[in-house]
Amino acid sequence: MQVTLDEFIAQHLESKLDAMFQRAYDQGVADARKKYEVKPLMTRRQFMEFANISEAKCAQLFNRQDFPVNREFGHPRVPTNLLYQWIERNTDWVEANMPNFKYPVRKASV
Repeated sequence: MQVTLDEFIAQHLESKLDAMFQRAYDQGVADARKKYEVKPLMTRRQFMEFANISEAKCAQLFNRQDFPVNREFGHPRVPTNLLYQWIERNTDWVEANMPNFKYPVRKASV
């Protein structure tokens, strides 16, 4: 089978474009993972950005007895897995609509 020059160019261009699109897709996925990754421990600033709250509201939460904040690192840090559990326990809808709901006990992920 003989391939014309136009067919060869079209095939070559298609393979180059496929490779380029795959690299762009892979880079986009990697960039999104990096941008939206939630760290196991969040700083005060990261927590404020994550929760979209002001410094005043953050201070209020950090001073609550039941809020999961760790001050052993010199600056307050919020353990992400405990934060998710705290959010579930403190969601009004759950208490109002599911009074018999048993919260699952989660082990800390390492």
